Amino acid sequence: MLSLEFVDGIKRADRDNAIDVYISDEYMDVLRDGEWEKIFKTKPPVFTKEEKQAWIAKNTDLALGSDAFFPFGDNIERAYKSGVSAIAQPGGSIRDDNVIETCNKYGIAMAFTGIRLFHH
Repeated sequence: MLSLEFVDGIKRADRDNAIDVYISDEYMDVLRDGEWEKIFKTKPPVFTKEEKQAWIAKNTDLALGSDAFFPFGDNIERAYKSGVSAIAQPGGSIRDDNVIETCNKYGIAMAFTGIRLFHH
């Protein structure tokens, strides 16, 4: 992702969204002719499924921190698939038990900080 050449003046949100789509199964949404030119200076190659799997496999023992609680176990499953082995979060969800159970299932250490910095 660091080698992607974005057009000058692209907004951060547009760049971030383009990266998300580029690495997803819908990559042609940003690589089709007439679209990639709005985002990239040069058309990047397709990031194949095999390349994605090889890259993810290298990522192990990652830590994940959040100032918001994790409301569902599927958040933990997604983290596990990305190589996360430790999570710090404030806790406080009515589903903390489910999140703890999912962490235990995957051997992920989780610490409740009790601190939430996110405010609406």
